[in-house]
Amino acid sequence: MSSSRPSKLAAESLRDRCEQILAEETQLREGGGKAGQERQHKLGRLLARERIARLLDPGAEFFEIGLWAAYKMYEQWGRIVAAGTVAGIGNVEGIPCMIIANDATVKAGAFFPATCKKLLRAQRIAFECNLPIIYLVDSAGVFLPMQDEIFPDEDDFGRIFRNNSVISAAGIPQFAAIMGNCVAGGAYLPVICDKVLMTEGSGLYLAGPSLVKAAIGQIVEQEELGGAHMHAEISGTVDFYEKDDESCLSRLCSLVSLLPVSLRDAVASDGTALAKSPESVYDIVSVDGHKNYDARDLLATIIDAGSLDEYKADYGKTLVTAYARIGGRPVGIVANQRSPVRTKTEGIQMGGVIYADSADKAARFIMDCNQTDLPIIFFQDVTGFMVGKAAEQSGIIRSGAKLVNAVSNSLVPKITVVVGGSFGAGNYALCGKAYDPRFILAWPNARYAVMGAAQASDTVFSILARAADRGDKKATPEELEALRAKVKASYQEQTDIRYGAARGWIDAIIQPHETRHVLIRLLSYVTRPAPKARFYSGVIQV
Repeated sequence: MSSSRPSKLAAESLRDRCEQILAEETQLREGGGKAGQERQHKLGRLLARERIARLLDPGAEFFEIGLWAAYKMYEQWGRIVAAGTVAGIGNVEGIPCMIIANDATVKAGAFFPATCKKLLRAQRIAFECNLPIIYLVDSAGVFLPMQDEIFPDEDDFGRIFRNNSVISAAGIPQFAAIMGNCVAGGAYLPVICDKVLMTEGSGLYLAGPSLVKAAIGQIVEQEELGGAHMHAEISGTVDFYEKDDESCLSRLCSLVSLLPVSLRDAVASDGTALAKSPESVYDIVSVDGHKNYDARDLLATIIDAGSLDEYKADYGKTLVTAYARIGGRPVGIVANQRSPVRTKTEGIQMGGVIYADSADKAARFIMDCNQTDLPIIFFQDVTGFMVGKAAEQSGIIRSGAKLVNAVSNSLVPKITVVVGGSFGAGNYALCGKAYDPRFILAWPNARYAVMGAAQASDTVFSILARAADRGDKKATPEELEALRAKVKASYQEQTDIRYGAARGWIDAIIQPHETRHVLIRLLSYVTRPAPKARFYSGVIQV
């Protein structure tokens, strides 16, 4: 007899999911835990987050990037919280800066594959938004047991230093403060930066004392080999010798304050009235994605009241395309319509699905935004493109390709917010990570996959079941059912947004009611004057 008790998923609300994510994020911000924190303080050094807090202007917000990086990815080596690095954007002396700080409480700040990916993403955002970068270096270098996945490729460790050089040539200021270990290849990062600071007791060298002894038989003390005094007085590598963390951070603030006024913050006002309260979003969108809603109701919780000018409102209705303002800033919007719609040509069209007419409309809209230099914000809650005989005959592939082409070649800044599902080619066409959004955000209920869990698990199960039947021993019904459950559970785990966030598919998981506030901040970054890259070597140490 079936139970009438509601399932866990049905009982859970969007608010419940958001509170769970907030609680987990609080734990992630603890870094490597109490023992690591005590060790860092015993060395007379501040924690990564303490250093950042001292750099930021009083009351300044810190938009963190990649907090979920490496989540549950390297459990055989322990908890690699936030990939051992804290990264984000905040105001220092009134200037928005990208701050990247190694967390020495997590495996001594060693680099894992996800650490490289996170740092490269931060560098890319800083480059595209013309943000000065501050590196707070305190790292043991590459995590040697995984060196084959960290060291050699174009998106691995060495790319960081290549980016340092390109960013410098583009004229974007870079500051590096060595506040602990900085060894091996990682030593290039600070030395390629414009200004280098180093605290007493820190170490900067290509090879530490142990490796030097093993390589050439030389016995040398750390300070003589690569200490702050040596680099300040003998090698000349360090521009500023600092007694401790506090002195170093104070000096950094002083140096940042010398940057041109043109780099200072110009955040739009958040005081404009809204048609709907941001809190009402919890009554509009469900945690399981099954509830239909009108995309305009969602947008009313985010955009300035009365600012919506819908483009081709009566055509291609499963995508809402519109001009609007957020905090006074003009933007273009492309959003999935999750309510079923009625059309003159096809009758009823399902919500969340991209049809040929909606793809055609969105492609034309994106072209127009580029014509008038409007940033575009994509709100994804998409199950994919329409399939079937009628869809194919309508030219769905051709129309989809047109939309993908328009998104790919769009030159204006793009921001993507995943508010529900992000499935299949819908992820691509609405500016998924592969299509260069300046920022990509997700709500706690968001899901990523090629297709929905039910369809995918049935498909994978059918393939595995046929393979099992071809074997010497036929599978029993019980074994097949256990296989189906295992496949579905695995697929559901991979669609969870935390799985994607761990792998860098999104920059941050945000609370739904804070979407407008976050977008106002990010729009101030993406609309900054672009850096003028040129062939120039940047600042090279002599």
